[in-house]
Amino acid sequence: MRIATWNVNSIRSRIDRVEAWLQRSDVDVLAMQETKAKDEQFPYDRFRALGYEVAHHGMNQWNGVAILSRVGLEEVEVGFSGDPGWGEPLAAEARSIGATCAGIRMWSLYVPNGRAIGDPHMAYKISWLTELKEQARGWGAAGRQVALCGDWNIAPFDEDVWSMEYYLDKSHVSPGERAAFHAFLDAGFVDVVRPHAPGPGVYTYWDYQRLAFPKKRGMRIDFVLGSPAFAARVAGAVIDREERKGVGASDHAPVVVELED
Repeated sequence: MRIATWNVNSIRSRIDRVEAWLQRSDVDVLAMQETKAKDEQFPYDRFRALGYEVAHHGMNQWNGVAILSRVGLEEVEVGFSGDPGWGEPLAAEARSIGATCAGIRMWSLYVPNGRAIGDPHMAYKISWLTELKEQARGWGAAGRQVALCGDWNIAPFDEDVWSMEYYLDKSHVSPGERAAFHAFLDAGFVDVVRPHAPGPGVYTYWDYQRLAFPKKRGMRIDFVLGSPAFAARVAGAVIDREERKGVGASDHAPVVVELED
């Protein structure tokens, strides 16, 4: 069984590439982020034609998350209890969706960006992660298989960015953000990709600007964190860097995890 996570950066702009990638990747479950589509704009039929069931949560032209599965899609849950919300009045954004796929509780997560240190959105990001961790602690209990998949907008180690000097005093690498990420590891979740795709110099995101991709100026910010029961099934993992190449690519690469039966 193969699962994947991918920030597609607008499904309507990249539907052809996503469809082609699914056809050649043999992925059973895909957690998708930043669809940038309302529910009624999402191309359900294109994915159903490939044999996938689809759950999508999108509210406007921002954010948006989805799970595609060809091994079952049950107990779909939009958002998580305790989501602190953002804006005036506070309202949950389209940043999380969960579903059970072949016995695995999958979550597609698009963690808030944070924008900048000291920005109110950074406080929202930390609060969002803190509440998610409290919920996830219970999800992974009693030996259940849980996979927290998505764009975490955090580079948890220095080797996860091309230059710490460049990111000094910027978001994604601040102590508060890293502590929020490591709290999931302390709660028992496992970064299941890193052992199979070790750094340094291994990234999942490259900015569109300043020739970041050909210059290898990237960040590792897309992760699959698994409960112990899920992690025990992981046989391999790969970051599909080739999919970042070419016209019309997302600025993120798909991350694929291979599971033993």
